[in-house]
Amino acid sequence: MLKKSEIEPRHYRDAMAQFAGAVHVITTDGPFGRRGVTAIAACSVTDNPPTILVCLNRENENNDCFLRNGVFALNTLAASHEALSSDFSGLTGKSQDARFAAAEWDRISTGAPVLKGALAVFDCEIVDTKELGTHRVYFGRVTGLDIGDSLDPLVYHNRAYRVL
Repeated sequence: MLKKSEIEPRHYRDAMAQFAGAVHVITTDGPFGRRGVTAIAACSVTDNPPTILVCLNRENENNDCFLRNGVFALNTLAASHEALSSDFSGLTGKSQDARFAAAEWDRISTGAPVLKGALAVFDCEIVDTKELGTHRVYFGRVTGLDIGDSLDPLVYHNRAYRVL
């Protein structure tokens, strides 16, 4: 019989650091405020209807505005966006206004800020959420797209930025 053991959160994070993931800035705007955060936990769910999911830390009350606004944009970053990623991750201590001032933004369909020069942008209306542990999973129906130039993507692996 196999023995199951508890997985320590630190060990889990160490193992997850071995996942290589595309880096995104997730944004929202609306009556409950404008916000952007760096995230790697995002993926496609289905292409019919086009739906993606993103996972955001729900222990940070500031992230509640995503749910309240009901919209988000997933902005996939190129290698040239490393500093922007650090800003939106909170590592640089910049305010939300200063983070947004560091780049050029547009709007497509939902009103969420979309990054000019991103590899791809998925503008979404939230159609469902699921809370699990420390995070909330947002399911977004894609209502607008922007496909950027074919540039080298920004990737995060082993707790550091990498470029393919």
